[in-house]
Amino acid sequence: MALSLKSYEFRRERERAWSDLEALVATVEKGGISALAAADLSRLPGLYRGALSSLSVARAVSLDRALIEYLESLTGRAYFVVYGTKRHTREALREFFARRLPRAVRGLRWALALSLALLLAGGVTAYVITRAEPERFYTFVGSDYAQDRGPAASTEHLRAGLYDGDELTAEELSVFATQLLSHNAGIGILCFALGFVVGIPVFILIFQNGLVLGAFAALYQQRGLGWDFWGWVLPHGVTELGAIVLCGAAGLTLARALIFPGRHTRVANLARTGRDAGVVVLGAVLMFFVAGMIEGIFRQRVTSIIARYTLVGLSVVGWGWYFGFVGRRGDANASAEAVGTGGRP
Repeated sequence: MALSLKSYEFRRERERAWSDLEALVATVEKGGISALAAADLSRLPGLYRGALSSLSVARAVSLDRALIEYLESLTGRAYFVVYGTKRHTREALREFFARRLPRAVRGLRWALALSLALLLAGGVTAYVITRAEPERFYTFVGSDYAQDRGPAASTEHLRAGLYDGDELTAEELSVFATQLLSHNAGIGILCFALGFVVGIPVFILIFQNGLVLGAFAALYQQRGLGWDFWGWVLPHGVTELGAIVLCGAAGLTLARALIFPGRHTRVANLARTGRDAGVVVLGAVLMFFVAGMIEGIFRQRVTSIIARYTLVGLSVVGWGWYFGFVGRRGDANASAEAVGTGGRP
């Protein structure tokens, strides 16, 4: 009886402050920190500390369990409002696409250059060898992957494969696009994950992707279908290959963090590097989604070579502008902060 009375008095004296805190927390959870007025924003930390103090007292004097559980829930929610993310989901997404992703990609310039060089080296190698010796096509492309697109196929058959996708139904196109997304994203994430084993498998995987592309390019070029082939590949290939290059760059960055940790421990260096690399891989997965939609739907439905190359141009300009220029002001601010802190993170 005495304990119940004590809990009642304790709650009665402080309940209004708890209700105020709960209302502010609910407002932030629904509309973000910007939904609070300036006066409420200034009250929030004090109310949170008061609730923490109440919880400490309630535990110390063993008040009723229901009251303690209520305060634990309230202070837990308030903690994430006061110290956690203070932005609405829309704001967080805007920040990711307008600043974090393009900045993270620009931060991997050396790795991007190396990843792209490996892809091009593989493509040129297979192209030159297959042009000289067409039978070497299957050295670079497995028969299961090539299916009926090989040196033995007729030119008419190869050409038909570049333009006959409009026979697929909408449901078949949707399934095809989903399969492409799953397959391509798997390759990209594998490139990233292999960075944990000193990066050598990343070199091999990216180079191998280039080999396959180069072998097919040589096959179609020999049949006078080079222009048609690139019009078939590049509408989705600009985005898809760009995403693979990004994943490869992220994997190479992890490998560098492990091999050359600098003044940090390898674990600490990997954690620091992994944050930006993870942002890049997430962006690459979204690019794989876009590429899958283009390959699974647009390319199958649109057979106009002019329309295909128009999309190629738009993709090149669009991705180049996005990764090269979006969020540049954030780069300048980050550099200024680094100078102001002596380069310390």
